[in-house]
Amino acid sequence: MMTAAILTAVVIMLILPPLATITSAATASSPSPSSLLHPSHQLLDVHEIMQSIKSASYVPQTKLFDHKMLESDEANDGKKWKLNLVHRDKLSEHHGGHRKRVESRLKRDVKRVAFLNSRIGGNHTTGGGGDGGRFEVEDFGSDVVSGMQQGSGEYFVRIGVGTPSRSQDMVVDSGSDVVWIQCLPCKQCYQQSDPIFDPTSSDSFVSVSCGSTICEHAETAGGCRGHGGGRWCQYKVSYGDGSFTKGTLALETLTFGNTIIRNVAIGCGHRNQGLFVGAAGLLGIGGGSISLVSQLGGEVGGAFSYCLVSRGNDSPGSLEFGRESLPSDNVVWVPLLRNPKAPSFYYVGLSGLGVGGVQVSIPEPIFKLSDMGHGGVVMDTGTAVTRLPTVAYTTFRDAFVAQTTSLPRAEPVSIFDTCYNLNGFVTVRVPTVSFIFSGGPALTLPANNFLIPVDDMGTFCFAFAPTSSGLSIIGNIQQEGIQISFDSANGVVGFGPNLC
Repeated sequence: MMTAAILTAVVIMLILPPLATITSAATASSPSPSSLLHPSHQLLDVHEIMQSIKSASYVPQTKLFDHKMLESDEANDGKKWKLNLVHRDKLSEHHGGHRKRVESRLKRDVKRVAFLNSRIGGNHTTGGGGDGGRFEVEDFGSDVVSGMQQGSGEYFVRIGVGTPSRSQDMVVDSGSDVVWIQCLPCKQCYQQSDPIFDPTSSDSFVSVSCGSTICEHAETAGGCRGHGGGRWCQYKVSYGDGSFTKGTLALETLTFGNTIIRNVAIGCGHRNQGLFVGAAGLLGIGGGSISLVSQLGGEVGGAFSYCLVSRGNDSPGSLEFGRESLPSDNVVWVPLLRNPKAPSFYYVGLSGLGVGGVQVSIPEPIFKLSDMGHGGVVMDTGTAVTRLPTVAYTTFRDAFVAQTTSLPRAEPVSIFDTCYNLNGFVTVRVPTVSFIFSGGPALTLPANNFLIPVDDMGTFCFAFAPTSSGLSIIGNIQQEGIQISFDSANGVVGFGPNLC
């Protein structure tokens, strides 16, 4: 898959609108830390971003999905359907303004990072997926809509569950595997937008028996309940923020537009607690064997792509499954790395970072995934802010600060130690920021993917943070507006310059 043509440099000037720039380190005469990348500077449209904050509207959770949810992709003869997916920051969860929403997001983010680190540190293994899902059309997808201005948190999709199909709002998470929904009878449930799913009203719901392969090997197995021939497999999943779900493991039918997927292993949660903001459950698209991606199997299950919509953009992004979802042009493919200690996570090889067109002097081993499964770089839709080991972050941040001495500084905000007072500015010229992947390709981020507003007064912060862990995480703020494609069958992930 990774042909020379695919790795050919793709250069797109990053002024406005903010498109990502993908290039190759081969543009420099020598791939040393002082190698010049392209471009070196770009514009941040402060006025436009601040206007989008002030004009932002938020809707109550119960009204979130009142609009039309299904759209046919006529260019694909109606075989692809899109479902709106909404970013949680669009909800009227907080009434204290933009600053309160940012603070809440960052608190969630700290817990999310702790969760990812705990997953790697724990004894998590993944077994076989048993009876995989069945599908009726080759490719399907859904729209991804960011709720805005601070561009963080979870992304939601609406799918059908059961037979007859009942629409449910689901959190999409690339860092976890289990597909689960809240179910009746509900002994402990949080508030959700739709009626809680009643498995007794679905003709396709089948509880998984304790003797099944799924129950014996699934990483989420939580024991058995019942007696004799009626012993049913239980599951349990805990998340880093104290959220959890417990219940019965089952096989059920899921519907994406006109695509029907049968016999998907899902969790039917009777005890649930968490900050899921009205969603009925979670759609795990990680790399483990029980995730939706793995259960689909074959060419469809091994390939998917997403565009997390850019902040301030009301247009939907997308989440699509199937080999037809993989772009063929203007994409740089880099290897996906596997960590047997954490099979759910999507690792990529990162060799360095660039600021202002120059590679920062950071030893490559800092980002290396060790043979013991430590360190490495994970791509995660559930983490907002990219985390870097402290030594790498400090060098990276200092290089950025050295090239922004003309911008007025502001006090630190939460996990952000580098902030600027851009009140009154229309645009500012800032150095570019780049991820340099192993083998040479470099991804230069849009300016609003690394300088983000944290209040409605013009305070912008450098949207990276240090971590004492060896694990680096590329968060969703840095992924916004960039088409990202996963081809698990060929072990690669692609970065496209498309504005989502």
